[in-house]
Amino acid sequence: MSVAADSPQAGFAGRRVVVAGLGASGYAAADALLEQGAAVVALDDADSVGNQEKAKILETLGAEVRLGAGASAALPPADLVIASPGWPMWHPLFQQAQQRGTPIWGEVELAWRLRDPSTPWLGVTGTNGKTTTTSMLAAMLAAAGLRTAAVGNIGRPIMEAVLDEFHYDVLAVELSSFQLHWAHSVSLHSAVVLNVEPDHMEWYAGDMGEYTLDKGRIYQRVQQACVYNVADPTTERLVVDADVVEGARAIGFTLGVPAPSMLGVVDGLLVDRAFIPQRRDSAVEIAKVSDVRPAAPHNVANALAAAALARSFGVHPKHIAEGLRSLEPGDHRIQLVAEVNSVRYVDDSKATNPHAAAASLAAFDSVVWIAGGQAKGVSFDDLVAQVAPKLRGVALLGVDQDVIARALAQHAPDVPVFATRSGENEAMRELVGWAASIAAPGDVVLLAPGCASRDMYVDYAARGDSFAAEVRKLG
Repeated sequence: MSVAADSPQAGFAGRRVVVAGLGASGYAAADALLEQGAAVVALDDADSVGNQEKAKILETLGAEVRLGAGASAALPPADLVIASPGWPMWHPLFQQAQQRGTPIWGEVELAWRLRDPSTPWLGVTGTNGKTTTTSMLAAMLAAAGLRTAAVGNIGRPIMEAVLDEFHYDVLAVELSSFQLHWAHSVSLHSAVVLNVEPDHMEWYAGDMGEYTLDKGRIYQRVQQACVYNVADPTTERLVVDADVVEGARAIGFTLGVPAPSMLGVVDGLLVDRAFIPQRRDSAVEIAKVSDVRPAAPHNVANALAAAALARSFGVHPKHIAEGLRSLEPGDHRIQLVAEVNSVRYVDDSKATNPHAAAASLAAFDSVVWIAGGQAKGVSFDDLVAQVAPKLRGVALLGVDQDVIARALAQHAPDVPVFATRSGENEAMRELVGWAASIAAPGDVVLLAPGCASRDMYVDYAARGDSFAAEVRKLG
C-alpha cells in the first residue's frame, strides 16, 4: 500500500510538554520547545554537573527542571512527552503516558515537524556502519557543492540543524533504532538499512523482532529510494513491508557484480546500475575500491550504501569518488596505531557488538583479539565459531568477559585465552603486554571488543585511546 508524503507542522504555544532526559537530544528538544512557546518540564534522574548546567540555562528560559533520583518516577500533567533515545521504551514514564493516552515523540519526530520542508533528509540506520556511512554520504553531498550537515545519532542533534539560521540543501541523518521507535510521521527522501544483527537487547528486553521493526521504520513513507543490503535478506524484507510514497524504488547494494537497480563492485571499481537510463545492460563507474579508506569489505559496503543515497539525490558519479577521497577515516575504526616487531596493532574500539567485531576480524588473517565489556544481552557463539581458525589468542576484559570466554571454550577450545579483572589502564596494559608476547610477525593485535565500554571507560573512544597509549609504549 502506498501513502502520501506529508510535512506536518505543529503549534506548541501554551502546550504542556515533558522532556524525558537532558542528554544532547533532550536538551536541544527542550530549547526548541521553549522557543516555540511551550510550557516545558524537563526530567532526568541524573543530577550530574553537566545536567545542572543545562538546567540553569533552561530555567532561565522558563522551563521547569527536575533532577535527581526519582525525578522521572511520576509523569506530570502533559499534552506531549518527548522521549530521550537513551531511555528504554518500557520506562515507567512512558508507560504512564501510554495509559493516559498522551502522545510520545522522539527528538527526531519533533525536529521533523519543525523542519524547513524545502530541506530533504537522507536517512541511514543499521546495526553497524551508521556513522561511517553517514560521514561518507555527507562528504559526497559536499563534494557536489551542496550545503549539508551530518546530524542525528552521529553526534549533532537534528534539532540544532533544523533551528540553524543557515539553510541546508539536504541533511545526512544517522538514526538509531531508539530514535526511530518514537518517529511517527517522518518521510525521508531516501533511506538505507545497512544490516540487522542482534544488539541493544537490554533496551528491547531480548525482543529481536521489535528491534528489527524499529530499524524498518526508516523506510516508512520514503519518497524516492529504499536502499537495502543484498547480503542481508532482512533489510530487503523490511523494504517489501514498508508503506512508501508511490514511485519510490528499491535499490540494492552488493560486494558482487550488481544486477539492474543495484550498486556493486566490478574489477576493483564501484559501479552503479540503478541510477542510469541504460541500467538493464550497462553500468557507470562511480569510484575505485582504493578510494575507500580503509578498503575492508564492510567499509566498501558502507561506501556503496552512501553512494546509493547520494545518487538518489542526483549527485554526479565524479562527486561520489571525490567525496570518498576527501574523507579522513574516523578514529577508532580499524585504525592502525603502530607496527612493532612486524606486528600491526589496530584500534577498532568502535566495534561494540559481535557483528561489528566479525566485520573487523574478517579483514585480517591471523589475529590476537582483545575483546570484552558490556555485551548488551547478545551471544558470541556464532562469532567465535566463525573466526576461530584465525585466532592466535584472545585477551578479555570487562564485566561480561565470561560471555565471550564460554563461547571460546565451546567453539575454540585450543585458542590461548588471557583474562584480566583489573580496571581501565591497568587492564589494557596487561592485555597489550600479553598480546605482544604471543603475537608472531605478520599477526595483527586487534582491539575489536564486540561490547560497549561504559563498564570501564567513559566511551569507546577512551577505550581506544587507552589501547593506543599502551601500544606506543611497546615501541
